[in-house]
Amino acid sequence: MLNDISKQKWSFTITPVRLILIAISLAGFALIAYRLITGLGIVTNMNDEWPWGFWIAFDVMCGVALAGGGYATAFLIYVLRIDCLKPVARGAMLTSLIGYLLVAVGLLLDVGQWFNFWRPFVSWGHSSVLFEVFLCITAYTVVQILEFGEIFTERVGKKYHNFFKKIMPALIIIGIMIPTMHQASLGALYLMMDGKLYPLWWSPIIFLFFLMSSFFVGPAMVVVESSLASKAFGHKIETGVLKKLVRIGGWVMLAYLVIKVCDLIARGKIGYLTDGNIESYLFIAEIVIGIIIPLIICFSRLANNRAWLAVFGVLTNLGLIFNRLNVVVTGMARNAGSLYLPAISEVIISLSLVAIGALVYLFVCENFPVLGKETHKYAN
Repeated sequence: MLNDISKQKWSFTITPVRLILIAISLAGFALIAYRLITGLGIVTNMNDEWPWGFWIAFDVMCGVALAGGGYATAFLIYVLRIDCLKPVARGAMLTSLIGYLLVAVGLLLDVGQWFNFWRPFVSWGHSSVLFEVFLCITAYTVVQILEFGEIFTERVGKKYHNFFKKIMPALIIIGIMIPTMHQASLGALYLMMDGKLYPLWWSPIIFLFFLMSSFFVGPAMVVVESSLASKAFGHKIETGVLKKLVRIGGWVMLAYLVIKVCDLIARGKIGYLTDGNIESYLFIAEIVIGIIIPLIICFSRLANNRAWLAVFGVLTNLGLIFNRLNVVVTGMARNAGSLYLPAISEVIISLSLVAIGALVYLFVCENFPVLGKETHKYAN
């Protein structure tokens, strides 16, 4: 296998955008090394009141949800049999795999004594929701690596290709089941925060909101990934395929909004929307930016335009990020009694993980048949 890899000719076109991504990645590598040597206290603004900060909110909570395009797309194609979506399957799978690998890095960085990362593998917390999240994310990442084997062996280790093709149906089934557990469990972590998490975000069904949002953000992420791939590689997915994805995500998003409003009314918390405080303003902004405007785009003639489909994807992703940051930070601020703002080093490290993920995506797409069977040349 190693000889096979060494014999291959690999390409990675250097462009101004890629140089910027490389610079951000290098800055992140330096800060990551500094964090691993010195600990959390010097590099982050986390403390006893704020043990979960920007890394958990963005790298983990957002990262896991945004990487949901893989399981959501697989469910639509292989369970609901929407075959017209197959052109986006490999791109969604790759984006999801990279996302989960970066989530693993984010979790490692957020563990105070990072050198003890191996302990959950041998010391099982059977009654812990967080352990279930750890176990499912680990298992799903392994499944996705095996799924990528089908693409990898089309160029390297071709003699194993038939093996990976044979096990793909089983991997797809497992890969659809596992994420539904940890996507919901990430929300279930906050069930114990009744009275601590602000009422606009806390709910006895917060796990359902996390699961639904991870599903509808999947199509949105695929639309964004497809739009960027079109610009980078000149590989265009038909507008009708993207519109189909957006409409499916839109129906789930509409159900999410209806359930969210009914939940607030049933719990008698709808009045918090008019309190005029920072929490109410940010909650309304989250719903308007990430739900209402995308729904207008989705169910109007705007959905016939590729540019507006891209806007739908961007706004839906921003809304999801907004929601997770609100849950982890904004919604906990009043109970914590102190203000948390991430250190610049926390932000740079998170941006570097995104940059690393983008570079890996570009390299894989340039050297493997992810976007199509043809060899892809960099368009810019």
